[in-house]
Amino acid sequence: MQATALEPIRLSPRVVVFDYGEVISRSPSDADRATLLARAGVAGDAAEAAFWTAYWRHRAALDQGSSSIAEYWADVASDLGADWSRIDVHELWAIDHRSWLSVDPGTLRVLHALHDGGTRLALLSNAAADYSGWLRSGSFAPLFERVFVSGELDLVKPDAAIYEHVIAELGISPDRFVFVDNKAENVAGSLAVGGEGHVFTGAADLESWLRELAS
Repeated sequence: MQATALEPIRLSPRVVVFDYGEVISRSPSDADRATLLARAGVAGDAAEAAFWTAYWRHRAALDQGSSSIAEYWADVASDLGADWSRIDVHELWAIDHRSWLSVDPGTLRVLHALHDGGTRLALLSNAAADYSGWLRSGSFAPLFERVFVSGELDLVKPDAAIYEHVIAELGISPDRFVFVDNKAENVAGSLAVGGEGHVFTGAADLESWLRELAS
């Protein structure tokens, strides 16, 4: 069934900057997570908890571009006492990478409403450089005038420098910077440099907030 388009949202001269993971994309599914755990040879509640702790502990370095894919998985393996081969790492990377390649139709409807309203849009993601092709070439990419990937900038949210870089590149003043992210600390980072921000919990709440901002 065809989804009904939303009425346009006009926020010019503000620029609305979206996070990607768990805002535009959905979270990796239980099936995705189970596939990754199985390929990693992880079983049992304690082992699974240890895996996800290690997975996230080293993610910032990967997202910042200071750690390569191979180095990231080596760090995870070291934490777990695992002995993964180079081929194992290729497969773990592919499974993990695919698990983040999804779209949330509710968020996309909001994005199209903003775009239809002539609102400038950009994307700012804490992500390794290997996601840059998807973010710049996916079907949603033409909605954004700029795409900023942390792994290419040697900067990560919520560091003030990454927001300042985006604001400068967009050629706007901080008060025209509107940031949407699912993590409160990342939204706080945008507020700290003088921008607006919304902690994403769902497309309906986001739409309501944006329309209130536009009124």
